[in-house]
Amino acid sequence: MRSADPAVLGVSVVYLRPGLAFERALRLPAPATVGAAIEASGIRDAVPELAGVSMQVGVFSQRRALSDALRDGDRVEIYRPLTIDPKEARRVRVAVRRRRRAGKAATAG
Repeated sequence: MRSADPAVLGVSVVYLRPGLAFERALRLPAPATVGAAIEASGIRDAVPELAGVSMQVGVFSQRRALSDALRDGDRVEIYRPLTIDPKEARRVRVAVRRRRRAGKAATAG
């Protein structure tokens, strides 16, 4: 969302998790920070699990600090903590594939 007025920034704040998709479009006075956009979005009230926790955030998939400045049209993303270590998730996927292959080979023979 872009703003025609250079003194106003059009930004959006998004947070996704299973069962919830939060997106709020905002107009903020320039200059504005990532932290200001998050507070103006009201997400801490709308999503209780985010109240009082330190958040990992980014703009268009690039990690940012809460004090970083925003530009018109930016999308502020709030990241959830990983529920499983990526290496462990890969091990689980490989083990499942091996079991499936072994099961198909046993029924084919």
